[in-house]
Amino acid sequence: MTDKLLTISNLDIALPEGSERRLAVENLSIDLSPGETLCIVGESGSGKSLTARALMGLLPAPHVRATKGKVLFCGEDLTQASEPRMRQIRGSEISMIFQEPMTALNPVMTIGGQIDEVFRFHADMPPRERRKRAIQLLEDVHLPDPKQIVAAYPHELSGGQRQRAMIAMALALEPKILIADEPTTALDVTTQAQILKLINEMQDVHKSGVLFITHDFGVVADIADRVVVMQYGKVVETGTVDKVLNAPEHSYTQALIASVPSLIPRAPRPRSEHIVLSGKDVQKSFGGGKSLFGFGKPNRHVRAVKDVTLDLRRGETLGVVGESGSGKSTLARCIIRLMDSDSGSILLDDVDITSLGRSEMRPFRKRIQMVFQDPFASLNPRIKVGQIISQGPMIQGEARESAEARARELLEIVGLDERAFNRYPHEFSGGQRQRIGIARALALDPEILVADEPVSALDVSIQAQILELLDEIREKMNLSMMFITHDLRVAAQVCDRLAVMRYGEIVETGATGDIFNNPQHSYTQELLAAVPGQNWDRKLAT
Repeated sequence: MTDKLLTISNLDIALPEGSERRLAVENLSIDLSPGETLCIVGESGSGKSLTARALMGLLPAPHVRATKGKVLFCGEDLTQASEPRMRQIRGSEISMIFQEPMTALNPVMTIGGQIDEVFRFHADMPPRERRKRAIQLLEDVHLPDPKQIVAAYPHELSGGQRQRAMIAMALALEPKILIADEPTTALDVTTQAQILKLINEMQDVHKSGVLFITHDFGVVADIADRVVVMQYGKVVETGTVDKVLNAPEHSYTQALIASVPSLIPRAPRPRSEHIVLSGKDVQKSFGGGKSLFGFGKPNRHVRAVKDVTLDLRRGETLGVVGESGSGKSTLARCIIRLMDSDSGSILLDDVDITSLGRSEMRPFRKRIQMVFQDPFASLNPRIKVGQIISQGPMIQGEARESAEARARELLEIVGLDERAFNRYPHEFSGGQRQRIGIARALALDPEILVADEPVSALDVSIQAQILELLDEIREKMNLSMMFITHDLRVAAQVCDRLAVMRYGEIVETGATGDIFNNPQHSYTQELLAAVPGQNWDRKLAT
């Protein structure tokens, strides 16, 4: 390590009047050296992302602004830099990889066009040289067929490919500092492992300092040199990765680490032989028809679910795991009849619900309910929470008074204040909205709960609370649960059995402990090998 690339001293970032606290970031002091990876961890609202935006000069001023302190980049105070100067620095000397590349990339420009834009603004290069360099960058980030991808639009790429394209743009001018703001949160474990390896490779080549923002302690264990822990805008602990992860001193750090699900599967529970749900040879395809207005080539035919057969027993949690595009969510929607399968049978206590019409299906709807991944998108923003929860029972014929009384009771069960009854979804945090989604699903006293990635967007401590809540409810109500996830740590702690899906097929199934300890299929082995922080996990276990 040589002289510091970055030194932040006593930085305050003010929030607008009426916010829940006065300062988003308070008295922050950190530094970054060449070739170093500094991880900033903390829950939503801790000030991590606003710190990154302050470095880039991207705070939404005047409502959110730096009011005190210095941000020294190679000796220059960025808080005093003019906007033209910040435009010179962005991309060329400090670059940022955003959490969601689909919203960060321009949807009406090709990938090549967006990389070309970086060179046009910051480098004196002829068009042919710029194109050649763009293709080389896409090759450097291990994208397949760079000459084709340079002409592709963001929507034509997968999530992992879009993130690689973002990394190529960020590294185009070999910046001295790379800021990565939750760059792997929404990615599968195998794609996440590839992206982390790629960032490390690029850092080795360019000797960049990396400021990595995350709430995933497994990632921190694998890539960090030093760690900064933030809570409510303040640094509560800092130190080497070994010190912070293995000997945390602050109670908040200890609580965060205690919330991280272990990769060691929990002890097996007694198994019921009563099968409540059975799917046999379920198939679902998309596309294959004509394109818009009947012109052009036919749409690509995709078999999302291929001959899937599975059983769910009384009181059991069956995990369905696999990468994005493996067919997990499509299978869940077929099981609950939110979409119709093309063929096969889905038996609910020996009744094939795939053959039932809308009115015939209604009595079965209350027996199988779903908790969605994004509660904000699945809750009606114009309806109060009490009405959202009581709506289902009332549609099934229950009187308003008893439905609303049950809604109040369920709010208490999921750990929300009764005042939530008369509030709207936007007035709650992400974890609270997920509790509302669970209460809505339980309002009809279902026998089966289908949970589709219910904790993937939540911080580790909120995630732990929701998982504990689901387990308590499953135990209390003797619910059977189909739990869809790509997080194998969560699967290890929640699921009794696992079904591993790839390209629409189940490639392996068995007890969770058996699959974790002795995976048979090469794909399952790849998934388990890609989980970050395994060495740290083993160290904690001992």
